[in-house]
Amino acid sequence: MPTGRFAPSPTSDLHLGNLRTALLAWLFARSSSSRFVLRIEDLDQQRVAAAPEVARRQVRDLQVLGIDWDGEPVRQSDRLDLYRDAAAGLDTYECFCTRREIAEASQAPHGSYRPYPGTCANLTERERAAKRAARRAAIRVRAQGAMMTVHDRHAGDVTGAVDDFVLFRADGTPAYNLAVVVDDALQGISEVCRGADLLDSAPRQAWLATRLGFSPPTYAHVGLAINQSGARLAKRDGAVTLADLAALQIPAPRVFAQLCASAGLPQAGAAPQLLEAVRGSDWWRASEIWEPWIVDAGRLVRGW
Repeated sequence: MPTGRFAPSPTSDLHLGNLRTALLAWLFARSSSSRFVLRIEDLDQQRVAAAPEVARRQVRDLQVLGIDWDGEPVRQSDRLDLYRDAAAGLDTYECFCTRREIAEASQAPHGSYRPYPGTCANLTERERAAKRAARRAAIRVRAQGAMMTVHDRHAGDVTGAVDDFVLFRADGTPAYNLAVVVDDALQGISEVCRGADLLDSAPRQAWLATRLGFSPPTYAHVGLAINQSGARLAKRDGAVTLADLAALQIPAPRVFAQLCASAGLPQAGAAPQLLEAVRGSDWWRASEIWEPWIVDAGRLVRGW
């Protein structure tokens, strides 16, 4: 059955931009009678441990807005063996490069991502042994300069080069690109709705899906919430949460209505009302969905 998902990392509370993406992901799924699942992407255990209650608050905030899901939330930290088993048959190699070394050796970044220049791809066994003595290795997949095309609901067909990206970090933790591909496949995700900043990673992930014998999903990369300078939201300039707004006596239905307005959607006070309002329409064609949402927190609070 077609399935959508929302997959937050439980390292900080959901701000307005996160909630907007969650709402759109939910609406894409529910308006097409698809299943919708919630996945907690908690592989970064150091950051997760520093904020142990965040996941619970994220779940609560989604519920307050009327966003529901099928089944129990899945945690990536419970699925480590699945990622290791999936990667076992891939052509991989050890990489000893630091982020600084990659930045200095690689070409210009693609968005926020620097393609790996292949520094460790052809080391001899003697060279690898010497490097192991000084530094733990990450594990990269050998992509052989592949190209991959994905389909995005708004951007259309998007083709990108696939570099030798990381599958396992130096501490042995599965990397995002591996975990998200395996999870999307095993959970039957048919369309991924997420922020536009991740569009560049879609060809890389779709290529890995095919290498693992999975069918890649289609995509819907929606506009990000940004500040007035064009940067992604940070706490100081608009990354306000439901808890912040509740402290100002701004009720959740008014927040939800503002999220709807930001995406050109009909006004509603909760997700079920919105779903009824868009039923049978091409609501996803609204241009505001795909454009950045410029958030002025001060003006929003005064407006509420």
